[in-house]
Amino acid sequence: MMDSVTEPVLQIRDLKIALPEGADRDFAVDGVSYDLNAGEILCIVGESGSGKSMSANATMGLLPELVRPVGGEIVFEGKDVLKLSDSEMIDLRGRKIAMIFQEPMSALNPLMRVEDQIAEVFEAHNLLTPRERKRRAVELLTEVGIPDPSKAARAYPFQLSGGQRQRVMIAMALALEPKILIADEPTTALDVTTQAQILELIRNLQETHGMAVMFITHDFGVVAEIADRVAVMQYGKIVESGTADEVLDNPQHPYTQKLIAAIPKLAAEPSEVPADKAPILEVEGLNKTYVTGGGMFFSNARVVHAVNEVNLTLREGETLGIVGESGSGKSSVGRCLVRLMDPDSGTVKLAGQDMATLTGSALREARKSIQMIFQDPYASLNPRSKVGQIIAEGPMAHGVSKTEAYSRAVKLLELVDLDALAIERYPHEFSGGQRQRIGIARALALEPRVIIADEAVSALDVSIQAQVLDLLADLKERLNLALIFITHDLRVAAQICDRIAVMQKGKIVEMGPAHAIFDNPQNAYTRTLIEAIPGREKELAAAG
Repeated sequence: MMDSVTEPVLQIRDLKIALPEGADRDFAVDGVSYDLNAGEILCIVGESGSGKSMSANATMGLLPELVRPVGGEIVFEGKDVLKLSDSEMIDLRGRKIAMIFQEPMSALNPLMRVEDQIAEVFEAHNLLTPRERKRRAVELLTEVGIPDPSKAARAYPFQLSGGQRQRVMIAMALALEPKILIADEPTTALDVTTQAQILELIRNLQETHGMAVMFITHDFGVVAEIADRVAVMQYGKIVESGTADEVLDNPQHPYTQKLIAAIPKLAAEPSEVPADKAPILEVEGLNKTYVTGGGMFFSNARVVHAVNEVNLTLREGETLGIVGESGSGKSSVGRCLVRLMDPDSGTVKLAGQDMATLTGSALREARKSIQMIFQDPYASLNPRSKVGQIIAEGPMAHGVSKTEAYSRAVKLLELVDLDALAIERYPHEFSGGQRQRIGIARALALEPRVIIADEAVSALDVSIQAQVLDLLADLKERLNLALIFITHDLRVAAQICDRIAVMQKGKIVEMGPAHAIFDNPQNAYTRTLIEAIPGREKELAAAG
């Protein structure tokens, strides 16, 4: 962490960035001013649409089409970046100011080996020979902590894990030793342990290279972990700024207070479903193995035991959390339960009926009782269908008349706190949180007894996340639903779950009441997950 304030390496003064006509406001960034000092980590915090990424994108010359700066200046090395020519911007990008993005799979070329993508950075600036570029690629991968960097250099992005792909992005950003590193939500899509590793890596690299880091995030847990200073943005304006301790310990603006209050607490309240409640879902000996590769011309097949002898029971009115990192098998369990894929063996009894043996019309009928809410509210809704059709098509497929199905759709939209007029609109006309509410309404349309929520809030801002969690808890009570909540976010699990099952490498390694898992975890892996939660130490210190 930075000990003292030094001279600014970047000065943003009264920056205004105009949005196109018809947007919900005139300016994405409206009169924003701040300094980024040498050797510090400045966190820009806010929800989606707050404008937090826009000043960074303007600094890099990467503003979306029809979005343009109309006032102010961004001063770097005595020059206004907004007035640089295209060739000057190309020289600045990467060499002096570098950026890492939220989703490495969209930023990396899937058809190029990692070493070639890193080499491209040097090639774009006519630096080093081809042989030197490849050697430097391995050195950079070594610096960012990728195991077996020589092998990783020859790999394609899809052959690496999410955390490793993000390390590749960081290696590319560091290639030309820039003075400023801009990190735009670089850990949002990562598991808690991988997130902790990436945050530590960025902090260590910042200290080693003496860079200034602009870190953009909506997560105050990340802020507590990494920030020297903080600027909080709302509707294109900075509403509060100060040192990390000042903003976290004594927030002055109501919006900052709201964001911090929305962070799920680490502690879980004792909340157990009465033992006399009947089991609605009983899973015994569930197994699912994936086999990839192999064959006459290929190497040995890769066998992954995604679900390995999983046993669990869900009682009426209970919320069971399944937590673990990517690859732990938690989503595979959910997909086996609703028969989106067939398990290799085991039984899944829904109200006493074994789902694993059903086919055809019998399976369709049973599926009405167990529905799923998906992670991505953008990808899981058909963009060509209006909301009314999206919600009504399930009941209509089961014989409900169109009139009745649409009438139910209106009631369901009101149940999830959306306007009935939404039935005539398309998914793209709604925010992420509203889209997830539409997904919940669709899941409720067949009047299920069990809902499986697979990472249903991980793509949402913290305050929207809190609203959706409250909505799910309320619907569970009102409709007497049982809920399986799949997540990698232990804070969320603590807030909503009665019991928690912790998965690692396809197996449940620990299961018990949520408060017992958090207060006294028995398994070493569970303890690792809890200790990796960003901002945990600060929260514990404040509580103590």
